Amino acid sequence: MTKPYFNLQPDFLEDEIVKLIPLEESHFEELFKVASDPLIWEQHPAKDRSNREGFKTFFETGINSKGAFLILDKQTNEIIGTTRYYDYKPENSSIAIGYTFLARKFWGGPYNKSCKKLLIDYAFQYINSIIFHVAAENFRSQKAVLKLGAQKTNTMVVVNNGINLPHFEYELKKR
Repeated sequence: MTKPYFNLQPDFLEDEIVKLIPLEESHFEELFKVASDPLIWEQHPAKDRSNREGFKTFFETGINSKGAFLILDKQTNEIIGTTRYYDYKPENSSIAIGYTFLARKFWGGPYNKSCKKLLIDYAFQYINSIIFHVAAENFRSQKAVLKLGAQKTNTMVVVNNGINLPHFEYELKKR
């Protein structure tokens, strides 16, 4: 029996809090308005994402990944950020979730957890392991990933624009 096909970008995932829809080129301007807040990137190694050129690179990588989503507030349809699947490894039955950011007014509430739960629940229909890569200095994201039940499994270096950036890898296994 073959496993069903894992579509990295289903038409939508939603619950009572958020709705995730495939990221499209037409979302650039509205999403950049959210991303242009430098405090969003304060603990992130790629701080240039708050300017147009830095965000354009981030956005285009998301579009090209074919696994990126626009995050909408389910009640108001307001754009609140983006997230994506990446690094799908069918041979390991794993996928990574990341490149997530939310507008600051949505920090500390149910939004990030809701978004991640949608992605996790969908992915676990097809794979057994979810990976999160978090910069060593991104304490907010580290806490958020631990709250999801992920365990730190590795320390690694990610090269970004020729700069070595320490990261932690976390894994959440299907139960």
